[in-house]
Amino acid sequence: MTQHNNKTNLQEETDLGTFIAQATTTDKWEVLSYNAPILPIHGALLRTGKVFFFCGSGNDPNRLNNLYDSVVWDVNKGTFTRQAPPLDSNNNPIDLFCAGHSFTSDGMLMVAGGTLRYDPFYGSPFAVMFDPITEKWVNKPSMNNGRWYPTVLTLGSGRIFAVAGLGIDGKLNKQPEIYSSTFANGWNAFPTTSALPSYAHLFLLSNGNIFYSGAQMGGTAVTPRILTLPGTFTQSITEKLVPGLQDPAFGDQAASVLLPPAQNQAVMIIGGGSATATTNRVNIVNLKATNPTYVGSRFLKNGRKHLSAVLLPDRTVFVCNGSRMDENTAQSMLPAEIYNPVTNSWTAVAKQNIPRVYHSVALLLPDGRVATAGGNPQRRVAELRLEIYSPAYMSRSRPIIQSAPQALSYELQFTIQTPQAANIKWVSLIRPMATTHSCDTEQRLVDVPINFRNATSLNVTVTDNRNIAPPGWYMLFISDNNGTPSVATWTRIS
Repeated sequence: MTQHNNKTNLQEETDLGTFIAQATTTDKWEVLSYNAPILPIHGALLRTGKVFFFCGSGNDPNRLNNLYDSVVWDVNKGTFTRQAPPLDSNNNPIDLFCAGHSFTSDGMLMVAGGTLRYDPFYGSPFAVMFDPITEKWVNKPSMNNGRWYPTVLTLGSGRIFAVAGLGIDGKLNKQPEIYSSTFANGWNAFPTTSALPSYAHLFLLSNGNIFYSGAQMGGTAVTPRILTLPGTFTQSITEKLVPGLQDPAFGDQAASVLLPPAQNQAVMIIGGGSATATTNRVNIVNLKATNPTYVGSRFLKNGRKHLSAVLLPDRTVFVCNGSRMDENTAQSMLPAEIYNPVTNSWTAVAKQNIPRVYHSVALLLPDGRVATAGGNPQRRVAELRLEIYSPAYMSRSRPIIQSAPQALSYELQFTIQTPQAANIKWVSLIRPMATTHSCDTEQRLVDVPINFRNATSLNVTVTDNRNIAPPGWYMLFISDNNGTPSVATWTRIS
């Protein structure tokens, strides 16, 4: 279903039952009293609980040789620390504007690619990591070619997969590659493959395959597909197309998520647009099926692109940011919406106060709130105000994790101490977000089954599948029978 020329068509289709009009009364948005020091084009939640923003040249060609610092935001204290841009071997600053990123197994943020030049854009081959403890950049071996608007994904092995983006010559890079600290040159490349779009939304599946959802940045429609990585780098990646996506030409800055829990292997694509219109289309694909096919689901109330989708610890999907018409902030003041997978329904929630379009981000915080930042409707126009959304569960009495291990292993049984043990419905591990351009390959919610309980503790088991929960740091949440989550504790799976 498409929405053209700023006009909504949902009112004509109320029989779909796609939308619950009553907004909750206990959720709220809060505009903070201070601003971000830079435009948060790229945002990531670090394992310290702090938020990391960077933008390189910040969509401003005049800053190509005068890059912005990155910043670490301590949300609880309301403070920022700055980091100078990373330098190459010739001590020239590396522009990470429009790079890709994902977390390593030890919690470092791998950032690969970026910008060598503007108009036309040439991609950078550089790769760096950000250390959340020292809050410093660490140089890593460069990729085999440049990548501007790439996708970077952490595999179940802990290795890092990079694909697509524009190369150092400005042409589409069709050669996927993998980073490992054990490789002699850091990165090993596969033979060239068919073209994947810029910022292709990729999801690691339980069998180690990779799913491209159909969401992307710009460009034309590319059919969703499942990628199978071969056993050697001399072999080519194979592909299986996934049909059924409605409005396939409207993948530009759609959102897509691996619906919770990750064990269900269902991906949802939400909204998106073209150069002239947006869609309120929502489709879901069951990737456990022998021949996966997208099917229609309940639609959004408002078509939007540049949107953000965040998995909440109550196992719902929160959608905010975006606009009915491309980078038009006047069309951006839309109510946020929450999808409940259990009831297959959308609910309108409070409307944010700050319009956010292109180059905006939203991130789940460990206390269950959602931080929103950024917006860049045109060059040299930067939205620096910060706003935080508090879901309705923030106003309720919440369960408490008194103790839980900080180190986990696959198949491990472990104990969580909580005075609410008798009333806990779910235990979840949520991988922290690392997002840009509506794309996030990191966030996933993994169910941790409860084996048994007593009055003050839960005995639970970590999944045995590294592809369901790739090695790394996670937020551990418990949720009561009303779906109310605790504040998270941090734990590492290795």
